[in-house]
Amino acid sequence: MLALVRSILLLSTALTLGVTAAFADERPNFIVLIADDISFDDLGCYGSIDARTPHIDALAKEGILFTNAFLTTSSCSPSRSSIITGRYPHNLGEAAELHRPISWHIPSFPGTLRDAGYHTALAGKDHMRWTKAPDGETAPTEAFDKKYSPKVKGNSGGHGNWLKAIEECPEDKPFFLWLAALDAHRVWDGQHEWDAAKYGPKYDPSSLTLPPAFVDTPETRDDFAAYLLEVTRFDHFVGEVVNRLKEDGTFENTYLFVIADNGRPFPRAKTRLIDDGMKTYFIATGPSIRKPGSKSDSLISVLDIAPTVTDLAGIDKPATFQGRSIAPVYEDANASIRPFAISEHNWHDYEAHGRSVRDGRWLYIRNFRPDLALQGPADSCSSVTFAALLAAKESSEPLAPAQADVFLAPRPEVELYDTQSDPRQISNLAEDKTYSDIRTKLSDVLDNWMEKTGDSVPDEISHDYFSRENGEKLPITPDDFQRPPPGADRNADKINAEGF
Repeated sequence: MLALVRSILLLSTALTLGVTAAFADERPNFIVLIADDISFDDLGCYGSIDARTPHIDALAKEGILFTNAFLTTSSCSPSRSSIITGRYPHNLGEAAELHRPISWHIPSFPGTLRDAGYHTALAGKDHMRWTKAPDGETAPTEAFDKKYSPKVKGNSGGHGNWLKAIEECPEDKPFFLWLAALDAHRVWDGQHEWDAAKYGPKYDPSSLTLPPAFVDTPETRDDFAAYLLEVTRFDHFVGEVVNRLKEDGTFENTYLFVIADNGRPFPRAKTRLIDDGMKTYFIATGPSIRKPGSKSDSLISVLDIAPTVTDLAGIDKPATFQGRSIAPVYEDANASIRPFAISEHNWHDYEAHGRSVRDGRWLYIRNFRPDLALQGPADSCSSVTFAALLAAKESSEPLAPAQADVFLAPRPEVELYDTQSDPRQISNLAEDKTYSDIRTKLSDVLDNWMEKTGDSVPDEISHDYFSRENGEKLPITPDDFQRPPPGADRNADKINAEGF
């Protein structure tokens, strides 16, 4: 009914204005469904043998499942800020680091849609903001017409207002919705709000298959089970959105993107440059997809969402976007979009600076703070899973390679992995002369990208704000630890180059 009313109103408006009804009727809608801290392989359609995600699995059969999709950073607000602006984190100004704002002059793709007559709304987690425009300057159009609270009674997972956001879309405009869950960010609340009638039974911790960086204890199993509950709850609400769109008749003219902002909040995942941190599930649906149910190995970045949306909406891409449209993959699942995907690790609770480049098979990492361990973010370090891992490290029992890697310091300055034969990135091949040509090629790509995009390695990087052993906040203020972000010395927020 909503679609019928919208079509009638659009037709009436188009005739009144003397423009073609076809243009008014055919402008597509867009929805980004973004989870918080869920790794790519914790969905059934990506091979998880434990996670129950029937709605997302079913949605993948109606669109394209991307097997080589990557984040620009596995860090909450920088990741979201990068997606919404189509820019690398260090090209955002302060927003390269956690909780900091985007430079005022940088537009968002929802704001660009607003300028073209779209209604835009956010429901759920936000975590994106801009600096204030200087006196006398005018900032680009704000991203959203309307924002909805992330929490409602009985549901603190961020998705309680998703359907309301759909229902309240104006009937005379196409829409864009940013539907953002708080699932599965710590501290877990899904287990306390569990509705078995909606989500199914809770997970049996004793039956789960743990990632290789975990130490197998009852506490760790309970922790992982609580995380998977949130994965399943997110899946349920994705299903509700899809069902509502189909009931309204708007699904056929709506492009959906189902993604995450980070890897899971556990050791050797979130904030890391390896797959468990930086690889994301990426499911796309929409009217121009030629073969629904396809899988695509095409290398893509979440940086590409912004130019894809403007491309499909028939809007000129702003000069600030650094990504590439993936619309050609909708026509041909084997289409090549980009030769490389590049990611960053900047300050997120702890001092850090790393960069990576991928070509679809090989992963090259450069550590600019090799003396520091990569133990993960503070919410992971405060978990029982990390405590069990730390206790095992301090015992006489040797750790498995993936476990020992969490505490490794100093780290190698350069890492090289064959992600096909080594999907967990355990065997560093950087010093193997057999692969010296690959290492040199990817090193050159990274050097060129850093130069062209204005990236830099500051002499002094923002310091630790939490304990590395238990995740507890240190007795300091932001002025004590916060330093200028990477690229600030080169005005990288004014640079629009893609870098390769």
